[in-house]
Amino acid sequence: MTASPHARRVQLAFVAVAVLHLAGHLAGVELLQQLTKPLLMPALAAWVFVCRGPRLLLVALLFGWGGDVLLQTGNDTLFLFGMASFGIGHLCYLMLFRRFGSFDARRTALFVGGYAVVTAVTVAALWPDLDAPLRIPVAGYSLLLAVMACFAAAGAGWRAGIGGALFLLSDTLIAVRMAEWQLLPAHGFWVMLTYVAAQYLLADGLLRRAAAVQDDRRAGRPAEAVG
Repeated sequence: MTASPHARRVQLAFVAVAVLHLAGHLAGVELLQQLTKPLLMPALAAWVFVCRGPRLLLVALLFGWGGDVLLQTGNDTLFLFGMASFGIGHLCYLMLFRRFGSFDARRTALFVGGYAVVTAVTVAALWPDLDAPLRIPVAGYSLLLAVMACFAAAGAGWRAGIGGALFLLSDTLIAVRMAEWQLLPAHGFWVMLTYVAAQYLLADGLLRRAAAVQDDRRAGRPAEAVG
């Protein structure tokens, strides 16, 4: 995938917003966090747009933006809507993996088994400490996220695979905070670092997969897995 100078500038703009947001967490400047968080996914979507990425990828990032904004309110009801928004984004990713992925049955089974164990252990550990109204929604969302991460790793290349794993890690850190477990130092920083990296790697991996599949189709070759 060859990026144009304009695409690189837009990519750098996303990186700049992400750095400012993460700096806000490290410095404890809540206003900077609040101002930059709603800009993260639009900036990433702008990069995908100038790279002529799949429209469905833009939709996934749009729902990620919706989740960011709704979770930022701190309202419990809007938090559930935010999870739902992220969930729709994950469904978009799954459709993109189906369209551009390259799957091997043995490798897919290996990832399915691994993510199933990780998800079951995590949900079981957190379950008693979550507020009762949140248990079922969190468990359902965790299952969907794990499926997305699993198929990212199984067939969408190593970049998307790492992105899916980081997304799962980021949302697990959020669940740890909801369960009122002991937090990491600068916990919000780690939540957002893993989240921003996850969304970027998923977008980058899918841009590369889409470009490779389109090249293969034009050349009449079967699609092959790329990073």
